[in-house]
Amino acid sequence: MSTIVGDVPADLPADLRAAFEAYEAAILANDLDTLDDMFAPGTETMRGDAAGLLVGHDAISAFRGVRGGVPPRVIERIEYRPLGSGVALLVSISRYAGGGTGLQTQVWQHVDGRWLITAAHVNGRAQALDRSVWRTVGDPLWQGAWEGPLRGLHVAVKDLFAIKGYRIGAGNPAFLDSARAETTTAPAVSDLLRGGASLRGIARTDEFAYSIAGDNAHYGTPANGALAGALPGGSSSGPATAVSTGQAEVGLATDTAGSVRVPASYQGLWGLRTTHGLVPRQGMLPLAQSFDTVGWLTRDGATMQRVADWCLSYDGSDSTESVYGESGADLPWRFLIPAEIVDAVEPATRDAFDELVVRLAASADPPQLRRVSIGALDDYYDPFRQVQAAEAWRNNGDWLRAHPGSLGPAVAERFRAASQITAAAESTARATLAPLREKLTQLVYGDVLLLPTVPGPAPVRTAKGERVDAVRQATLRMTTPAAVAGLPAISVPLMTVTSSLGPAPVGVCLISRAGTDIALVRLARALHALLDERPSS
Repeated sequence: MSTIVGDVPADLPADLRAAFEAYEAAILANDLDTLDDMFAPGTETMRGDAAGLLVGHDAISAFRGVRGGVPPRVIERIEYRPLGSGVALLVSISRYAGGGTGLQTQVWQHVDGRWLITAAHVNGRAQALDRSVWRTVGDPLWQGAWEGPLRGLHVAVKDLFAIKGYRIGAGNPAFLDSARAETTTAPAVSDLLRGGASLRGIARTDEFAYSIAGDNAHYGTPANGALAGALPGGSSSGPATAVSTGQAEVGLATDTAGSVRVPASYQGLWGLRTTHGLVPRQGMLPLAQSFDTVGWLTRDGATMQRVADWCLSYDGSDSTESVYGESGADLPWRFLIPAEIVDAVEPATRDAFDELVVRLAASADPPQLRRVSIGALDDYYDPFRQVQAAEAWRNNGDWLRAHPGSLGPAVAERFRAASQITAAAESTARATLAPLREKLTQLVYGDVLLLPTVPGPAPVRTAKGERVDAVRQATLRMTTPAAVAGLPAISVPLMTVTSSLGPAPVGVCLISRAGTDIALVRLARALHALLDERPSS
């Protein structure tokens, strides 16, 4: 049965109409094999939508494999324009059974006796709410102070923070259903509101923040605003995507083992993990208190500076100790490059980082650069993982036992393993971490660590099982040292590498001594201004 209900141009070739109708039938049935067959093979085929551009048949096919089908619709109008011999442009308007319209623009080419799509752009129907990004959203959801240094900024709040009158959902629908409305607002949220920022909404998190991929088995996976078809990074996936796609200027997030820095790197954002214990965690659902910190995501360094200056200064917060004692003076223009971390990254990232270091050394203001050893990365990661798991189970084990089957498979397996950590194993792990914490603290006393934030670009959204776990393990080995020492760390978008989905961002991370968060942002901005070819921010 034809899905075309409107008039068809009289000059539309019959075989092209048949191909178009076959494509529509396949997309409604989510017939992946037929859809793959109807896009031209090779590396030149393109498909674009609001999330970005995919180039190459393989990239388009991978995207389609995780997208799912489209809602029921009919084609109510088609415009046809021949572009040349065997090349045609079709622009069609679709009307959805559930309301709304969409627009499809396709270039078809006659290849080996059949019509194939060589380029397509899709404007889907307007969405009131992208449920993979937002739990609740408004314009604004909560108005901040009418005046202040953060006036005009809109914040996406990770669904772990208390907001008066709302429940904390933690990325899990069963947990949301069982929660009670909060009677107070978390200080980390209140500080932003008092500074003049407004809340755009409550943004999604990976379940219980126990992931760094950015996927969620219940609500879907937010788009990667910098690399179409890639994972967004987590667990602060919702705030990161909201910021990268322009729906908010600031993401209020958490970082236990990299949940600010990883999505910042994957989506080309600025991401600051604050000194452990510096920003109060009252009203924040914990994962592992020994490492949990508050952090922020922004698109540019100037906005990050505004947020840090206000939220971390004595004048900006009545609940946070002043850090101007540590941050009043600039950090030294001296960088230590941890050999074990650079050696652990993917080849393309290592090449990009080596090139960055060469450019830095040859710049108009070259800093002191020295390669150092911080020790084997597994020496940090293995005991960290045990302490984190033990605390995660203490925080959530009772609820999980009362709600069996409520978790997605990957997070469920993590909590299952966490339930097996013994008190003796946790105690041994804590003792193992103590000298490592002291070692890093001494290293950054008069210098700043400079390193790639993550091993490489964001994995494709279709990555599953062993591939995702391998990336997770490699990433955590790089991000846990800062968490072990409780140090501030900022990811800055300074590298671009080649990926299967196209040019992809990879962050550069700076780690400094505890309490120097504001100065660290200033240093990161100076580095960015020196190395980035785009306008300084």
